Amino acid sequence: MLHASTPPASHTRSVTMYDPPSRRDPSSTSGGDPDAAVADARRWVDESSRIVVLTGAGISTDSGIPDFRGPQGVWTKNPEAEKLSNIHCYMADPDVRKRAWQGRLQHPAWRAVPNAGHEALVQLERRGLLLALVTQNIDGLHQRAGNSPELVIEVHGTVHDVICMRCGTRGPMQETLDRVRAGEEDPSCLNCGGILKSATISFGQALVPEVIAQAAQAAAEADLFMAVGTSLQVYPVAGLLPLAKKAGARVVIANAEPTPMDRLADAIISGPISEVLPLMCEWRLRERAPRACQGVRGTKSPDES
Repeated sequence: MLHASTPPASHTRSVTMYDPPSRRDPSSTSGGDPDAAVADARRWVDESSRIVVLTGAGISTDSGIPDFRGPQGVWTKNPEAEKLSNIHCYMADPDVRKRAWQGRLQHPAWRAVPNAGHEALVQLERRGLLLALVTQNIDGLHQRAGNSPELVIEVHGTVHDVICMRCGTRGPMQETLDRVRAGEEDPSCLNCGGILKSATISFGQALVPEVIAQAAQAAAEADLFMAVGTSLQVYPVAGLLPLAKKAGARVVIANAEPTPMDRLADAIISGPISEVLPLMCEWRLRERAPRACQGVRGTKSPDES
């Protein structure tokens, strides 16, 4: 089980914060350097060899995929939409499933393309610095950007597959969406007649223990842990950050809003992820030879969690 922790006594904590130029107050007389946090993060990237990145919805908003809990989030603007993500409502109510299938037809993941934030993480992998990329997102944009599937740990599953809730049969989402377009309002499993849903983790649905264990192992091995575009409110995934901190990793949080974990961060960076993440991951030490890509020791992550 993952628990919150305080920073190790041996680790001197000096928090720096960054705001992008567009958000700065030109009349401010503050003596702090708003670019110091990004400079620190970039230096730590250059000094690290086992970077673990945790991404949330905030990295995909610049690709046109709305988040859930932000000021303009899907559930913030329409609390009723949360029912479609509740496994109990979904399994019990055919009308909820019909609405869910209509929503999947229009899911923004089908149109979205990776942004500069996703591409920055691909560069980390190419440099041989990325130990694991743990994502709460279901959009598949990390793989589409070029990150290796074996390094991406999808703790909440993927919208690109569909799964039968009775027999476990799994297949491409688009094949089932073709059936919806052809007139099936609530398509059932072709093998056993069971209820189909996206291969994602809904509220009330258990996470896959092996996937969470793989993510926890990666966090415990990290020398730099970066939480990017995540509110750090959903457990057990949020517990990866204090786990990494307790194991001795430096911690960088990049998010548009404050998080409950800010007190554990060595650097806090506020701003659009597609703007700040490339700055954090910029390769300044050009003479440094790239290492072979590293994988997390243990079982390869399945497509859903």
